[in-house]
Amino acid sequence: MIVVKIGGRVVKNSLDKVILDIANINDKVILVHGGGDIVTDYTKRLGIEPVFVTSPEGIRSRYTTKEELEVYIMAMSLINKTITSKLCSLGKNAIGITGVDGGLLLAERKKRIIVIDERGKKRIIEGGYTGKVKEVRSEVINHLMKLFDIIVVSPLALDVEESTPLNIDGDQAAFAISKAVKVNVLVILSDVEGVLVEGKVVDRLTPEEAKELSKKIGPGMNRKLLMAAESVENGVNKVIIGSGVKDRPVSSALELNGTVIANG
Repeated sequence: MIVVKIGGRVVKNSLDKVILDIANINDKVILVHGGGDIVTDYTKRLGIEPVFVTSPEGIRSRYTTKEELEVYIMAMSLINKTITSKLCSLGKNAIGITGVDGGLLLAERKKRIIVIDERGKKRIIEGGYTGKVKEVRSEVINHLMKLFDIIVVSPLALDVEESTPLNIDGDQAAFAISKAVKVNVLVILSDVEGVLVEGKVVDRLTPEEAKELSKKIGPGMNRKLLMAAESVENGVNKVIIGSGVKDRPVSSALELNGTVIANG
C-alpha cells in the first residue's frame, strides 16, 4: 500500500498525468489531494476575499473563516469527485471520501494562532476553522481497502467537540494517514523535483539528516522534511519527495527520482 499526496499546483496543472499514472500502478493507493489555488479561485468568484497569514516560522497559510470553510468544502468535494470519476472511468475500483467521513481524521480546532502582522510583529488572533490532526481511525482505511483499490481523500477533518469539519493541511493529512497504517511508501508530489540545496536535488537523506536540513531550508519544505523524518521513525518504509508535473509522476518517484528519506 502506498500513499500519494498531490499539492494544489499539481491538481491545477498536472492532474490528468497523475490520474493516468495511478491507474497503471499495481498496488493499493491512498491519494490525498490539495487544491488551494482552486479554492482561492472559487472564493473570489463568490465575492469573498481570501485571507492568508504568515507564521513566525515564515509559513504562509490560508486563514479559514466560517464563510470560507463552506467554499473550501465545496471546492474540495469538486476536486475529489473529479479525480474519483476519472479513475472509475479508467476501470479502477475507487472511492472518494473526506477525512470527516467515518471519522477518519479527528482534529482539534486551533483556538488561537500566532501570526506576523504587516509591521513584522507577532500577534495572537482567533484561529478560524483550521485544525491539527489528533487521531487517525486506521480501521476505516483498512476496511475500505478490502473493497477498493484506490481511496481518494480530501483534507478535511472532524472536530468532535465542536461538531464541525475543519480545513487541515494536505501534507499533515498524508503524513498522519501514512503513519497510522504504516504504508510502504509515501510519495509527496509538488512542482519541484525534490529537496533542493544550492539548486541541486538531494538524492537521499536519513531521518536525522532530514531533521538537520530542515533547519537550513525554506518554509514549507522544512515542514515536509520534519514530517518525513517522523514518519520513517514511526514505521513508514520511505518517503519520496518529487515532481508532480512530469510524465509518469508517481512511477518516476517510485523509481527513486526525487529526494528519498529512509533509514540506512
